[in-house]
Amino acid sequence: MNDEKILILDFGSQVTQLIARRVRESGVYCEILPFNADLARIKEFGARGIILSGGPSSVGDAGSPRVPEWVFEAGVPVLGICYGQMVMCAQLGGAVAGADIREFGAAYVDVVDDCSLFEGVWHKGAREKVWMSHGDRISAPPPGFRTVAVSEGAPFALIADDARRFYGLMFHPEVVHTPHGAQLLRNFTHKVCGLTGDWTMAGFRETEIAKIRAQVGQGRVICGLSGGVDSSVAAALIHEAIGDQLTCIFVDHGLLRAGEAEEVVRVFRDQFNIPLVHRDASDLFLGQLAGVSDPEQKRKIIGKLFIDVFDEEATKLGGAEFLAQGTLYPDVIESVSAIGGPSVTIKSHHNVGGLPAYMKLKLVEPLRELFKDEVRALGRELGLPESIVGRHPFPGPGLAIRVLGAVTRESVAVLQKADAIYLEEIRAAGLYDAIWQAFAVLLPVKSVGVMGDGRTYDQVCALRAVTSTDGMTADVYPFDVAFLTRVASRIVNEVRGINRVTYDITSKPPGTIEWE
Repeated sequence: MNDEKILILDFGSQVTQLIARRVRESGVYCEILPFNADLARIKEFGARGIILSGGPSSVGDAGSPRVPEWVFEAGVPVLGICYGQMVMCAQLGGAVAGADIREFGAAYVDVVDDCSLFEGVWHKGAREKVWMSHGDRISAPPPGFRTVAVSEGAPFALIADDARRFYGLMFHPEVVHTPHGAQLLRNFTHKVCGLTGDWTMAGFRETEIAKIRAQVGQGRVICGLSGGVDSSVAAALIHEAIGDQLTCIFVDHGLLRAGEAEEVVRVFRDQFNIPLVHRDASDLFLGQLAGVSDPEQKRKIIGKLFIDVFDEEATKLGGAEFLAQGTLYPDVIESVSAIGGPSVTIKSHHNVGGLPAYMKLKLVEPLRELFKDEVRALGRELGLPESIVGRHPFPGPGLAIRVLGAVTRESVAVLQKADAIYLEEIRAAGLYDAIWQAFAVLLPVKSVGVMGDGRTYDQVCALRAVTSTDGMTADVYPFDVAFLTRVASRIVNEVRGINRVTYDITSKPPGTIEWE
């Protein structure tokens, strides 16, 4: 990328990715590595500053994670967050003990001294809201550190060693629950580390195009195009780099939202002139799903069929050496856990279960350094329509897991109509971009109702809409009653097979990434 880079060492926190997102949002490139990554790799990265994440361990436990000593000898600024603060303290000569008062959730810190991290944000004497999550606390800071903020349960809530540019926070600045946390992180990268924040999506586009050309040469690339944001942006970027050396294969499983299959063909074949194979395999997928109700079984069936159909079409083309995938940075991070070791995290809408060994293709993954919001920004940079770039997250198995129960062509058609009405009304109300994800679900129950002069016995449709700022937690979107009444009325009147509509008001707790 460039020489202005921040390295985040991961100690297993469920919100480590949010640190990276906040740093990237300030225009600084960063990456996450496990705390136990090979030291040569850590050194090779060339970080201008290092952030130590939180984690579930206790510093006093036998075998608890430690920071490579080189980090404190490298001469670069270091910021420790929660466990990162405590492990830094323990290794530099301080003391950590169990807390008399544990702090989990919202808390307040009193700023008792000025600090480089506070510029333009906090000041001495202020009382600031933060988000805590700790059961231990520092009982004695290391030599050279001074206390700049305290809380009820943490007498050393923020400590600073200005000479070495080492800082430790007991709270989490990366989460939205710490109101000025993003600015504190920005002060670390820009004020303490002296970075300018010149990492842009235009620069990434230029760099990545050169990398794709160097990797592929005169070879041919095939891309599994799903119509989702990730594969769409990957396809557009690769096509800009190598033109007709790329062929996209769109496996249409018949489980997309209404009109999306047609839009994929129109945008990529007609607008961008990308060579595109459109395989309508809806009969095959729906046939294999007949009678299947378990959502995980549905996922496995769809994943296997996707690979089989994709491979069949790729074989017809012949001669391809490379396979393009829309792998994102969270997929890369999640494939190696700092605490538990390697896992088998595979993007479900591209290759559930992993690619078969016989598909001996080299991977081209131009988005593997980006988060979702950055992929959207790149898509806009490439000129993709907002209807694709701004699209709400959509599961790889599609409507198969939004039909709760057995999937039939009829049930999919009913759900497509209901979902289309719901999204149409959301857009008409100007709410689409304010909502992280909205969708309709066909429930596996029927309801007795009266329509006109007759009784009905039809299915129930549930509506869901959530807001999120980081993709880690979600809250229900507070539609007004008039909106919900209008949507419900349209669905019941316009979609045969549904006689009742309900709204799902559950929220999504922290700690997981997948939405469905």
